[in-house]
Amino acid sequence: MDPGGCRLNGGGGGDMITLEDLESVSEEQLLNSPEEEQQEPQEEQGRLLRYWTDVARGHQVEVPTDMAEPIRQITTDNEGTHTREQVPYTLLTRKEKCGEVVFEKRHYEKAHWACITVHEDTYEQSICYGFMKIMRYICVCSSAGRYLGLTIPIVTVVRTDETHRSLSRAVTVAYYLPPPHQSDPPRPHDPEVTVEQWPAAVVYSRAFTGVTNELTILHEISSLAEALDRPAVCVSNSFIIAGYTNPAAAHRQNEIWFLERP
Repeated sequence: MDPGGCRLNGGGGGDMITLEDLESVSEEQLLNSPEEEQQEPQEEQGRLLRYWTDVARGHQVEVPTDMAEPIRQITTDNEGTHTREQVPYTLLTRKEKCGEVVFEKRHYEKAHWACITVHEDTYEQSICYGFMKIMRYICVCSSAGRYLGLTIPIVTVVRTDETHRSLSRAVTVAYYLPPPHQSDPPRPHDPEVTVEQWPAAVVYSRAFTGVTNELTILHEISSLAEALDRPAVCVSNSFIIAGYTNPAAAHRQNEIWFLERP
């Protein structure tokens, strides 16, 4: 994994909605409303887009109407034709305390990731803008011309100053390409999205729940650094937040990752 992330400039307009904005509603509410179980795809698109728009309005976020189909595909896993695959890794060691996992040490093989780096005013704005771009790539905006399948986690690469007291404006949002597309990655239509082969890496991972923002990320960086026996073996100015949460889940499941120095 590249601790520097993609070397693209961010751009684009205002705030966008993210996976986290869906989590105030359950899958049952989104997908199994009794009066709408047999609705046509176009009707389902409209219902989901209205829901996203209503949620986004509370966050002063605008959802473009052309996101209707990507929203439907991501929410329903393309009408159940795909399952969400987890990024594969090998567990090397695990540290536990009082029966709870403190952190895990894992090995990830080299792999292709689609990513975009943006430079918005806040972390939240950057991940929103980046995720919308990645969402389009997953759903249709690639040379494959079809839904690629959502993998988890979706990761964001953040950078800090030497004291770990603030985050850089540069935030990379990245998506692991499903195994069928690893050998021949679909080309993005969007020039701001690029596909890179990240090298194999050893990762120290610590789980946490709840929202992800600058304050919680800095706190989790500090917590994992304190838990590690030798934090100096890790890259010290670049970190990864891994999000596993289903778009309609009630609770957010995340991890903070440290990369071991090569």
